[in-house]
Amino acid sequence: MKATREDLKKLDRLQKRSDFLRMNARENTQVAKWVSKGFILLAAPNEHTNARYGITVTKKLEKTAVGRNRMKRRLRAVASDVLPSVAKAGMDYVLIARVDAATRDYADL
Repeated sequence: MKATREDLKKLDRLQKRSDFLRMNARENTQVAKWVSKGFILLAAPNEHTNARYGITVTKKLEKTAVGRNRMKRRLRAVASDVLPSVAKAGMDYVLIARVDAATRDYADL
């Protein structure tokens, strides 16, 4: 399911902290949540025409920057492989890393 260059251009990135906070807000009932062993996926509608995604890795999971960056790279690779083909326009997606994100087999992610 490798995405083409044109598919990757359809995805934008979430960059503002307020966008991430909107996704995690408890009063936001439009957020859909999916939990796996490697990460948590949050999805919610946005006011833009493109699909956007963001990745979150906290210091609680991994104290070193090297470990957190490894998790981010792996989740970014998963997002670039899967999201262009299944993401809907006008939706925001946030991938929140879990403890197994660094060590889990890539195919299992």
